[in-house]
Amino acid sequence: MTSLREVRASVSVQEPEALRASALDLLVTRRQQPPSAAIITTTVDSAPPGRVTDDPSLKSTWAHRAWVACGCASVLATLAKSGIAAAAAAHGDATWVECLLAGGLGYLAADLGSGVYHWAIDNYGDAGTPFFGPQIEAFQGHHRWPWTITRREFANNLQALARATAFLLLPVDLLPGEPGLHAFAGTFLGCLMFSQQFHAWSHGTKSRLPPAVVALQDAGLLVPRAMHMAHHRPPYNNNYCIVSGVWNRLLDEANVFEALEMLVFFRFGVRPRCWSEPTLEWTEEVDDRLPS
Repeated sequence: MTSLREVRASVSVQEPEALRASALDLLVTRRQQPPSAAIITTTVDSAPPGRVTDDPSLKSTWAHRAWVACGCASVLATLAKSGIAAAAAAHGDATWVECLLAGGLGYLAADLGSGVYHWAIDNYGDAGTPFFGPQIEAFQGHHRWPWTITRREFANNLQALARATAFLLLPVDLLPGEPGLHAFAGTFLGCLMFSQQFHAWSHGTKSRLPPAVVALQDAGLLVPRAMHMAHHRPPYNNNYCIVSGVWNRLLDEANVFEALEMLVFFRFGVRPRCWSEPTLEWTEEVDDRLPS
């Protein structure tokens, strides 16, 4: 069987037909790496933050707090509109069930959406990419200094997603009361907005996290720490979902992202970053000179 490394190394020299054959062979094989649920006991938060604790870029500003407040208000308004419409519906019980199912689907869709977006940002574009450039640069920096996310203040961490959530929910809130639609939209965007906080918690040490957060991680309702730590180990091409991580095993074992990478390469000739050996930007930097 042709390995992923062999296919990646030969993409620049193989003839198109030979490359397609190698790619097809690859997509029917399982990746040679630990499964999504592999237990990794060391967390990157064990690296001392040192000098970054006073970095002003990690602090929240009043503008950040205002955007997070707007995002939270938008989510609550959308969910409240769903509840009010359900209470006023002629078939109340059935409508409440519809809202719960729609909310559950929103929760699952948010995890999947976070994984697809995370994969795309990790592998394509650079700091100069229009609109997404700052996010791409930030994600690359996160791979080099992953422990800094635990030192980033709450509003600073969520403000970009909160701003997007507020704008995206505005037209939804202007629609007539549709209980299922509003339950889905509120849960979906609410989970995406808070995904960066779930992400930050997945980098924390168990002893420093609130017991309720640890319980939710252990139950699989929030992305578990061990699962996300696997994403920060070579080859950096798995466990992309950061809401609950419920999709990670399926996506990784089915080679979904590898198939998408092949599709992008064949169609546009663009190689994802995970096909190359990790560069300095992707290698975790730990300052061992500072006390823990």
